Amino acid sequence: MTVSRGMAVAIALLLAALAAAGCGFGPGEGRGDVELTVTRDYGTEKLVDRTVGDVAESDSVMRALDRSVEIETSYGGAFVQSIEGLEGKRSDGSPYDWFFYVNGLWSPVGAAEYALRGGEEIWWDYRDWSVGTRVAAVVGSWPQPFVGGYEGERHPTAVKCLGGGAACGVVRRRLRDAGASLAAGSPPDAIRVLVGPWARLRGDRDAALLKDGAGESGVFVDFRSTVPSPQITRKRNSGRLEFWGLDQTGEATRAFGPRAGLVAATRRYEAPPTWLVTGGTAAGVRAAARLLDADDLRDHYAVATEGGEETPLPLGSSR
Repeated sequence: MTVSRGMAVAIALLLAALAAAGCGFGPGEGRGDVELTVTRDYGTEKLVDRTVGDVAESDSVMRALDRSVEIETSYGGAFVQSIEGLEGKRSDGSPYDWFFYVNGLWSPVGAAEYALRGGEEIWWDYRDWSVGTRVAAVVGSWPQPFVGGYEGERHPTAVKCLGGGAACGVVRRRLRDAGASLAAGSPPDAIRVLVGPWARLRGDRDAALLKDGAGESGVFVDFRSTVPSPQITRKRNSGRLEFWGLDQTGEATRAFGPRAGLVAATRRYEAPPTWLVTGGTAAGVRAAARLLDADDLRDHYAVATEGGEETPLPLGSSR
């Protein structure tokens, strides 16, 4: 068959359009691997940790999960009801369900709708959500989202030093070594990392979410200047107290002193996430900066450190 010049141009344009849309004529094109982690109780217990290979363009977070573990769904397959027999329910009056994060961020869409591109870190966690209904960002997928971005796009990282001193250099070095692209200034699409004592960070719009409680910020700490509960356990604390660790119900159960540090993440609506590397004093900020590695952060929502001891937050998750 003779193909006219006009038909050839039309075919070429069609093929270009299909390529731009990511379409193909055969089964889904391979996109690489993703990492799947399944835990319970805010990362307290790890149930699954494996690589899901040969992710195709048609794969979603739900499909990757279904390929790896036994699941049950509800609402027409849109909602995960159980993983490996552990199902959503009410226990002692508190609601427990499955939540998932991709590259450390709570997803704005359901697992069946979240298309994978390869290279993502997927984390499913079964937990009490009576307080943490919407924990929008977590630190437990380090070095994500700094390396792979989020929601299908790569983003630069902007480190903002607010009195952090030498800790700022440590943070920049850890991020650069992990593969993050550090930006000059504060691009509007950048993932921000704020480094400095809480007295300096608290005026930042995103950091200020912590003052509204764990239900708003997703970070289980309290920086109030008065002791909120007589049940606080003082552990290796001396002198002035700086912040309190909360349990999954929002109750203050441990006081942290001025040399304690904190690494946490939060997110306002659909804006880029903000990480906080902070503490009550410069010593606390330096201690927090040293937490920026997989050994200290993986599978944790946030991490406090004091006297060389790392403490995942929230505290005392029940099973």
